Amino acid sequence: MEINWQPDPQVTTPLYQQISAYCRQQIQQGNWLVGEKLPAQRQLAAQFNVNRSTIVTALNDLQADGVLSSAYGDGTRVASNTWSLALDWQPYLHGQFNANLPTIQTINRLEGENYLRLSTGELAPELFPQKLVQAKLQAITPQITQMNYLEPLGALNLRQALAKRLQRWHIDVQPENILITTGSLQALDLISVALLKPGATVYTEAATYLKSLQVFQSAAATLTGIPQDDAGLCYWQIPPHSTTQQLLYTIPSFQNPTGSVMSLQRRQQLLQFAQKHQLPIIEDTAYQELWLETPPPLPLKALDRANNVLYLGTISKTLAPGLRIGWLVGPAAVVRRLSDVKMQTDYGASSLAQQLLAALLTDPAYDAYLTELRQQLRQRRDAALASLQDYLADVATWQIPRGGFYIWLKLAPTINVERLFQAALKRHILFNPGTIYGTNQALRLSFAYVAPAEFRQGIAVLAQLIKRARKD
Repeated sequence: MEINWQPDPQVTTPLYQQISAYCRQQIQQGNWLVGEKLPAQRQLAAQFNVNRSTIVTALNDLQADGVLSSAYGDGTRVASNTWSLALDWQPYLHGQFNANLPTIQTINRLEGENYLRLSTGELAPELFPQKLVQAKLQAITPQITQMNYLEPLGALNLRQALAKRLQRWHIDVQPENILITTGSLQALDLISVALLKPGATVYTEAATYLKSLQVFQSAAATLTGIPQDDAGLCYWQIPPHSTTQQLLYTIPSFQNPTGSVMSLQRRQQLLQFAQKHQLPIIEDTAYQELWLETPPPLPLKALDRANNVLYLGTISKTLAPGLRIGWLVGPAAVVRRLSDVKMQTDYGASSLAQQLLAALLTDPAYDAYLTELRQQLRQRRDAALASLQDYLADVATWQIPRGGFYIWLKLAPTINVERLFQAALKRHILFNPGTIYGTNQALRLSFAYVAPAEFRQGIAVLAQLIKRARKD
């Protein structure tokens, strides 16, 4: 339930009547649905910036008219929308797809507003290779003679370009082993609906960004976290036998959110375990190209001799999420199955975006761009680490990321992360608390989006908020 309004104390209408009228309006317009629960009275008082007694008076007024109802232990809910013929949408809001976490909904809503985004998982606009992309768009324009649907697997020239680039990572596949998707997230969605049975178990790193998504849970699968050590995923803690379907989702290179890198030996051991126990692996390589000193070990797919691995790639982190282009690499039979499901859902990713990416990937200028991007990210990382050392060294610990976007900040147990999140919102600062990744006393920071000077300002404010909370 969103409330982006406050009563005006300067007008003659009493505050409780303004609040009552606002609530009626939201209900009548269908923004608040029958059966929906209102925030607690103290929270409403804070959102409306009034005394709690004013809230009580407004709610009593609405309850007297039958608009709201309350029950002990169940709070206050919308009882009627006063439309005799209005459709009750509430039963339709509990479909197969689960709602996002409230914290994630708040972050998604506010990222488009004037907030300092300390955790955003995308590149800063100023890092976008504008001239290169514009030149490629101009170059491919004469070649575009039609914009019809492409073949189910995606544009052949793009799949050929990807197959050639994958050889750099010792992955030898043919274009028929590659499916172009609308970002990596669609690849995960296709896997969840096309390959998994209800009740399947998906193992992930214990802290994972998938905890903030519902793509597997909404397909009636269960996410189970597996701990990591300095070498990576502790695969031996995966139960070797199960009565339900099992698979592993992992980001071995610059993991999101922790930034960890799985060692080559651990990758080899994991593949041996997976082959022995017939465990499929989804390898997400979104950050693989973004090393800051040296490249990570070879991908699992490059070491895979038993076709246990489905390899996911994307252009979202190295170039731009707005292109909405990802790819899945796997056995031809699996790729065909997923492409059939994809054709039933969207009939293919953007043909223009695919042609643009094909042109970029075959131009040496794109590799020069990546080299420059790594240098820029390395400078931003070093500046971010300096800011953390100056302001948060006494209340937090972190590892130096070797690639990707993120610094995984572990906070002292005396710090209430949820209260810190709410206090930061009031200062127009957004960060991703660890709870959305399945862990407490941590938060994810990104050095890829905000400029170093802005990052430093944000960290300074967080340090002030932490000190103030300790005094309270």
